[in-house]
Amino acid sequence: MTGLSGAGLLVNRKRDVTFVLEERSRDSDDGGMEQNVEDYKLIFEKEGVYLHTNAKRSNQDTTIPGFIRIVERAGVPALEWSPLEDEGRSAPAVLYSKKDGEGGEEDTKFDPGYEPDWAVISTVKKDREHVPVKESGQWSFSLPLSELYSLRRARFSFGRNFLVLTSRGGHPLPPLHFHRGGTRELLKALQRYIILDQSPVDGRLFLAYPHDSGALSQSVDKLQLFDDGGSDLVLRFIQDPYATTFGGFSKVTNFFRAALRPPESPIHMRSAQDPSLPPQSDEEPEFELITCGAELGPRPDVTRGQPLDKWETFLDAEGRVKNPEKIKELVFRGGIVPSLRRDLWKFLLGFYPWNSTAKEREDILRVKTDEYFRMKVQWKSVSEEQEMRNSLLRGYRSLIERDVNRTDRHNTFFSGNDNPGLTLLHDVLMTYCMYNFDLGYVQGMSDLLSPLLFVTQNEVESFWCLTGFMELVHQNFEESQEAMKQQLLQLSILLKALDPELCDFLDSQDSGSLCFCFRWLLIWFKREFSFEDILTLWEVLWTRLPCDNFHLLIACSILESQRGELIGSDHDFNTILKHINELTMKLDLQSVLRGAEAIYLQLIQCKELPLKVQQVLGLYVPSSSEEESSDSQASETQRLLSQTQAGAASSSSARGSTYP
Repeated sequence: MTGLSGAGLLVNRKRDVTFVLEERSRDSDDGGMEQNVEDYKLIFEKEGVYLHTNAKRSNQDTTIPGFIRIVERAGVPALEWSPLEDEGRSAPAVLYSKKDGEGGEEDTKFDPGYEPDWAVISTVKKDREHVPVKESGQWSFSLPLSELYSLRRARFSFGRNFLVLTSRGGHPLPPLHFHRGGTRELLKALQRYIILDQSPVDGRLFLAYPHDSGALSQSVDKLQLFDDGGSDLVLRFIQDPYATTFGGFSKVTNFFRAALRPPESPIHMRSAQDPSLPPQSDEEPEFELITCGAELGPRPDVTRGQPLDKWETFLDAEGRVKNPEKIKELVFRGGIVPSLRRDLWKFLLGFYPWNSTAKEREDILRVKTDEYFRMKVQWKSVSEEQEMRNSLLRGYRSLIERDVNRTDRHNTFFSGNDNPGLTLLHDVLMTYCMYNFDLGYVQGMSDLLSPLLFVTQNEVESFWCLTGFMELVHQNFEESQEAMKQQLLQLSILLKALDPELCDFLDSQDSGSLCFCFRWLLIWFKREFSFEDILTLWEVLWTRLPCDNFHLLIACSILESQRGELIGSDHDFNTILKHINELTMKLDLQSVLRGAEAIYLQLIQCKELPLKVQQVLGLYVPSSSEEESSDSQASETQRLLSQTQAGAASSSSARGSTYP
């Protein structure tokens, strides 16, 4: 180890790991940046720790070798990383991520260059005083151990461990890849200053606490940090919810619970508050207490209409749709008869504009057909040798081939071996990878395509309907899962306003995160209802009536329908999950839809509806530039109320089967 000399230096070398128990002096040639020998101690040092940068946003090397160290500066312990090229310079006090410019501004576009592996700890941040930033190198960082909130271990397929550290401000540092091992030694060294408390529901996540009388001591060997093999839990849950529930879905619960709470929350800090942290207020400024100032009024009765069975009457002489909003109202109220689905779905999903003429639609179909087959040729013409050098395309193909063989095989359109329906399913999904290569294929997308292909019976039309559907739900499949996390939070907001007692019960059973609704929202209840019911449900949701988040109200309707069973029985976390999963194919769609619409009407009639609830329902738009849209939504709501009441008063009225 260079740059260290003097008496009293005790060094233990093991697997390129250096422990320094005491240090008397330190040479420095940093141009005057000398430190007092009494103020600096090197406690731990490990070479061969790499930082993987994002090649798409940097012209530099994508892997940077360096040193990880634990040091004491003026008695304050810190974890530092610096590249080999920076040796000889003091590590900067950069709290997290890459920095550009002065003043410690965070680079919000910084990509840590790793797969998150459900490692998000918190995206809700409070204002707090961070360590001042000092620039010294592009990637180096120094994090005081008092600011370390959590540590997550993960492993690449080729066996190398990497650690993801998160500060108490909720910010992940660049992941550290240990190409030569040494993670155990680092954790043992960290225990000199902090306690690493293993999460009870995620063996790879550790929360950091200061040493004090209230903290729990636990050795790294006892924690068995690197014994957990891990797996892609969410994707398994989509395919086999019951088995996965008891095999480890609590890990996803922990992901969402942690993501919805800021690190400073008392549930994380327990009784051992760091005295160096600022006093915590009892209020959470990021969260609004969701209660209706005035009690919710009675829930109105809602009736469903008949499926739309006439189409030509809505077309003018040139084939334009004369009243698209009326069409949407009728579809929302009763769905569409099977014989008209193919035509209407192409409008609902944006394949044809509502104001297009019959001649224009012929031209659109011709152009879209040419465009589709140009994209299909791209992947069909890739040779095996080329594909061997394209791991991304090879991975997409492997996932698609696996999922196609188990998607809706009970349906005659996809049943049996060598079924042409399976070939179409495969080809459309592969072509979508060419259309949106950044997203590519994610498990669950085959579930979205199969009803489209079943209804259209056409490769080109099903593809363009899929692109329209994905415009609505593509964020559900993004790697960050921010959209799914946001939807679960919004669902929680709605349920708290509707039924605080049910929410309190779920919280008491460690189910308040509503993680068991994850699959519902991800693929829009595809596995919860029969195939025929899904056709009706999706066309109702595609109308975007009465609000964009009507699917959340459907989830509320299902949960409230199970209220008596949940609260009235001796359920715990596992049995709640078991009960929810066993609802598959047992729900009555029309009853659920009536309940969801009734919930919407009940909420919008509340005189003091909480702002958060208004935002979820689209009744409040904070941006001044969108005031006109908000006013339009409010007038739509009033029309809904008046005409629903009129429809209830006269069931024979023609408007009784339309929405609103």
